[in-house]
Amino acid sequence: MMTEDPPPWEELLTLLGPFHDQARASARRLCRCPQDGDDLFHETLLRAGKGLGGLRERERFRAWFYAVLLSVHRERARRSLWRRFLRLDDLLPEEEPPDERGVDDDHLAARRAAGALAGLPAVMREAIVLYEVDGFSVEEIASMQGVSTSAVKSRLARGRTRLRQRYERAGLAPTLDARMAEGKP
Repeated sequence: MMTEDPPPWEELLTLLGPFHDQARASARRLCRCPQDGDDLFHETLLRAGKGLGGLRERERFRAWFYAVLLSVHRERARRSLWRRFLRLDDLLPEEEPPDERGVDDDHLAARRAAGALAGLPAVMREAIVLYEVDGFSVEEIASMQGVSTSAVKSRLARGRTRLRQRYERAGLAPTLDARMAEGKP
């Protein structure tokens, strides 16, 4: 009696199960809003389902899935090329900041971090999220992004610098002068 191979969707969901929530959260962090992140994640699922047959080593599924996620993320960024030339934020009138009373500190910090990450170029945002949040090594990220390890290190350093500058401008981090006064580099 012949047994039928499980449909690729069942296998995809089985392989994705152990890190589904982490991958979905990563997709949300890569995008400028949670809804775009959910769209990115779903589009990645579709592409991964179609390409699963080409994956030879199932134990490398996690890294392969994240590489697909990054590929879809970049395609979406290229499609929205016009955003690089004209930022919607520049066209909208200045709003008053939302009333943050009653919002717990962790939630507020998460919103600030999401906003800061959204301001980074896609490749820097990818490197920061994959390294700092998801715990991938520099070598793994280099493989996923299709670049050298030195390129990933550069993206991490530049991304961190931009994040630090944004926090300093917002008055949320000690400035370089304040750190130097404390004897910290």
